[in-house]
Amino acid sequence: MKKLQSITAFFPAFNDAATIPSMVISVLLTLQKLTDDYEVVVVNDGSQDHTGQMLEELARLYPQVRIVTHPQNKGYGAALTTGFRAAQKAWIFYTDGDAQYDPRELVDLVAAVTPETDVVNGYKIERSDPLHRIIIGRLYHHVVRLLFGFRLRDVDCDYRLMKRSIFDKVKLHSTSGTICLEMVKKMQDFGYRFTEIPVHHYHRAHGKSQFFNFPRLRRTAVQLMWLWWKLVVKKEHLKERLAD
Repeated sequence: MKKLQSITAFFPAFNDAATIPSMVISVLLTLQKLTDDYEVVVVNDGSQDHTGQMLEELARLYPQVRIVTHPQNKGYGAALTTGFRAAQKAWIFYTDGDAQYDPRELVDLVAAVTPETDVVNGYKIERSDPLHRIIIGRLYHHVVRLLFGFRLRDVDCDYRLMKRSIFDKVKLHSTSGTICLEMVKKMQDFGYRFTEIPVHHYHRAHGKSQFFNFPRLRRTAVQLMWLWWKLVVKKEHLKERLAD
């Protein structure tokens, strides 16, 4: 089995008390096979259920687990940014804390790493969501692919393994779910090399999506167009890199 120098596994969590313990334990068992140097970071983004208590117990039981807490909910993008900043190992693996992806498939991502790889990006084999979410998701995918010129099969698959050094150059500003678009667009434009791997996507067993409601979709549409203006029209990220 292929091994990496070191890995941070990171989960953003918001009201994920029912799923985050199994996610953390599963990834701990998986990391033992893939590296001798690892940690697990969980960002508790202002959860209002028992997520905080669950994480405190996990950190007490497992010295490799580190918890970062937002006292107030700051949004998905802010949780990701905090987690990427907190990561201390050479590679960062992240997925969501709601158990719609299986951390054990990290083995497949590591196996796909080559000397030329900067990012291993998962893509969903089949989306296990209600029909309306599947339809909205497909429309969203086609729109952003056209607007931003993405070459990936699945920009919004939150199952990625990335070199931590990427974030020395890629600065993220989005606080919502559009952070995935910002992140992939900047990585793509900065010339980082992607490998794509199929991963399984499972039905949500607990809780409900924080993204798929109409007020949030309206806000996302506004943020999407603002991001398009900054990254595609103004190309601010490329100008900032040249300035550096």
